[in-house]
Amino acid sequence: MKIQILMLVLLQSLVTCQYIQAQDSLFNSDFQSKKNSTEKNFDLGSNSVYQSTDNGLTWHDISASLPSNLKNKAFFVNNGTLSLLSNYQLYNFKNGSTPVNWEKEYSLGINIKDIYTCKSRVYGRSSEGDFFQKINGSSLWLPIQMPNSMVRTVLETQTGTLFVGCDNGIFKSTDKGKSWKHVFEDGIALNMVESNGIIIAGGQQGILRSINGGESWDWVIREGGVGISTEVIDGGFAAITYNTTSKTRRVRISTDAGVSWQAIDGSGLTPTPFIASIKQVGKNFICGHPDGILLSSDKGKTWKLVLPTIKNKVYNLSVSGKIIYAIPLNGGC
Repeated sequence: MKIQILMLVLLQSLVTCQYIQAQDSLFNSDFQSKKNSTEKNFDLGSNSVYQSTDNGLTWHDISASLPSNLKNKAFFVNNGTLSLLSNYQLYNFKNGSTPVNWEKEYSLGINIKDIYTCKSRVYGRSSEGDFFQKINGSSLWLPIQMPNSMVRTVLETQTGTLFVGCDNGIFKSTDKGKSWKHVFEDGIALNMVESNGIIIAGGQQGILRSINGGESWDWVIREGGVGISTEVIDGGFAAITYNTTSKTRRVRISTDAGVSWQAIDGSGLTPTPFIASIKQVGKNFICGHPDGILLSSDKGKTWKLVLPTIKNKVYNLSVSGKIIYAIPLNGGC
């Protein structure tokens, strides 16, 4: 009985979450590097992890102690620890650890596909669509019943309201997940963020905005393609959008609470189908692009390459305080 009660309590606990989508293969990987390997079908770029501690200006490879030929699927930062998910296993790296050391833990045979990092917990969705939460300090994953099994993003607002983005829209809970209201029904919803009461989300046709606590939603960018990513930046929001006419992704920012958006793909940032990430660290914008990692110190007017690409891969970025992590993955978001 005590175990059953504990399970019920755990299943009802949800916290502020930020979605990090795991990456599916969009390219045929044929990267070659200076490193030598005798292992058959070894992908020399598959287990590279880069770290920057100076706002993206310089980068250092911290993957030396990782096993060879990892298949990168997802990574996330939680409570100062970077975790890399690869085929039923998690590899953890503590910020600032010297020498660089990765510790392995098992995910108990659960094929986690997507990761959602939280202030006090980590959540995952399996390839089969089941939803789980990871118990802190252990390798135990417990199932969670959600309003829709195909969860894409989870957000807790500053007021404690929970939003879950799914394949069939957005669900809202004001009682910590005990009950849910379907507040948006027009297709898939991805990676929601909130700032000053304004919620921005990637939707099936572009970027969504809510100004009334998620009760209603309006399209602020509608180009026919999915809103790939949303981020909070100084004074506003950033987003990656896909245009079905040009068949390219573009980076945009808004400085008026998400009402209007301007492209910031200035000199050096070419629109492509595979832009993966946009982050702000300090005054710098950092972008994961097929050319490599690009940096802008003038709000997107000009961009410079700070870390070259690994062939057929795009760097996906994650930020923990002033530290930036980059992992080359197949394709974009």
